[in-house]
Amino acid sequence: MPRIRQADVEEVKARTNIADVIGERVALRSAGVGSLKGLCPFHDEKSPSFHVRPQVGYYHCFGCGESGDVYTFLREMDHVTFTEAVERLAGRIGYALHYEDGGPAPETSGRSRLFAANTAAAEFFRGQLMSAEAETGRRFLGERGFDAGAAAHFGVGYAPQGWDNLLKALTAQGFSREELTTAGLVSTNQRGGVYDRFRGRLVWPIRDVTGQTVGFGARRLYDDDQGPKYLNTPETPIYKKAQVLYGLDLAKRDISRGDPKRVVVVEGYTDVMACHLAGVTTAIATCGTAFGSEHVTVLRRIMGDDSASGEVVFTFDGDEAGQKAAIRAFAEDGRFNAQTYVAVAPDGLDPCDLRLQRGDAAVRGLLDHKQPMFEFVIDRRIGGFDLASVEGRIGALRSAAPVVAAIRDRMVRAGYERVLARKLGMEPRDVRGEVEQAARRASSSSSQGGGSRSSATAGPRPMPGSEQPTSDAPLQRVTLASLPRTTDVAMERDALTGVLLYGHRIEPGLLARAIAIPFRTQALEAVRASVAAAADRTRPGWAMAAIEAVREPYRQLAGELLARDFPARDDEHAVASVNDICRRLVLRSLDQSKTELLSAVQRTAPSSEEGRALRVRLRDIDIERRALIDVE
Repeated sequence: MPRIRQADVEEVKARTNIADVIGERVALRSAGVGSLKGLCPFHDEKSPSFHVRPQVGYYHCFGCGESGDVYTFLREMDHVTFTEAVERLAGRIGYALHYEDGGPAPETSGRSRLFAANTAAAEFFRGQLMSAEAETGRRFLGERGFDAGAAAHFGVGYAPQGWDNLLKALTAQGFSREELTTAGLVSTNQRGGVYDRFRGRLVWPIRDVTGQTVGFGARRLYDDDQGPKYLNTPETPIYKKAQVLYGLDLAKRDISRGDPKRVVVVEGYTDVMACHLAGVTTAIATCGTAFGSEHVTVLRRIMGDDSASGEVVFTFDGDEAGQKAAIRAFAEDGRFNAQTYVAVAPDGLDPCDLRLQRGDAAVRGLLDHKQPMFEFVIDRRIGGFDLASVEGRIGALRSAAPVVAAIRDRMVRAGYERVLARKLGMEPRDVRGEVEQAARRASSSSSQGGGSRSSATAGPRPMPGSEQPTSDAPLQRVTLASLPRTTDVAMERDALTGVLLYGHRIEPGLLARAIAIPFRTQALEAVRASVAAAADRTRPGWAMAAIEAVREPYRQLAGELLARDFPARDDEHAVASVNDICRRLVLRSLDQSKTELLSAVQRTAPSSEEGRALRVRLRDIDIERRALIDVE
């Protein structure tokens, strides 16, 4: 297979802002000079430890250790090959790639083909919505308040009746039956025949957070259709319903920029459309499955909710099914740092019907009547009991106590104990006692089910940066946190971070001299040696190449040095600070040499040739020191 020319690989990376690519999946905010941070997309965390350095095209997570460039990010997140990652970014910026030996662009395969098939299917369905046969679909949309512009905005299409319309259209474009089957666009019968999965239905494209179509949701239109009311794409290599949220590609920008950040979770495709058209542009929906923990993880990365200022509002029907949905969502509430609420429209209307009957303002006003999730669930728990009787109140208390016991914040829990006591007409101390019992039962059940983490699985202790690992022990990666806290370590650490970030702006002679001096901390010395070996520190990407060349177990430390915050007000002050640190490194070396020379002078006869040479060297050192100090 022809390879992309290396010059093109470097050019595409140089033209791509890594923060823009990562920012499509993770809410990033400023974290110091030239640094951004957010919640790590590679592991679940409450506080952001994922840092991005746009100027060097690098990311690093201080929590799980994942790091790399923009190609690494796409390969890890989307499970694409290196070639596919380069091709995707080249297409993003409109750059024409060249291949070695003048060969043609290789045929894309795997996941890229599945994305391409879904994109082609979405275009086919959109075109069919304008056909005469699709009149029923257009009428369905019109009756729900959606015109042609709304349909186009959300990419709504129509799957024509018949068994192989899409199959014929996409095979004519070069897609194989195997690819279409893997993408979930066609199905296979018991005799091995292949036919369109979606037939005679309105179709909504389901896109991932980057806007790529990964699947479809299709609504039944005709009475003779014996299938389910809504039919979704089955699980495929690129479509995982537990991880996809409909409308998130459209809502993510307003979610991340909101103050406070707010997400509105609705129940269906038309509800998302109604909310967006009414001005609630942060509405999203699950795709044929209950709201779960993986959805929470996706939303938290977009919200960047490392504080409690965000809001997640669930809208549910007022019927029994809606109440059950709220109870299921409650189980995930503790996974959010954001405050969670429930909003139920008057008369139990969903947002689509509410917009039809009462207008856009009513949809926006729905959020004004939101109720805290805990209170909503408590009300549903006690709603089935006769609170006029002693037995009913006790039963309601025992039903609702576990809900209050699950609240982690003690002050919030105490407040809801009082709320529950007021709703039941009971003494607060009785409610508190039952809540404490529920908490003990939950704790006992948890400890019996999981147990405490044993020392055997707790992981190795971090190795101090100055220790030498034994030859028969496995290498333990060194991190910034494991380095000794000394003045020498602090200066060497800041010097390496500054050189990695601003080495191209430091006076070349001073930089070469400072970085050639061996460091006193073993771990930092391993990184310094790799930085000193870099042939051209003005070439884009040199810092990442230097990090990759660092020997283990110090490579993660090198990544952290590049990603960490550099203590400066802005770039100009940072450059000045790095110059100053380089001078101090040289001064430290000169002072050490002077001390050694003074000791040697005391052991040598002043009139000897060696003694004279030592005094000349001392004089030269003093001259060098004064020159460096005068620059300061």
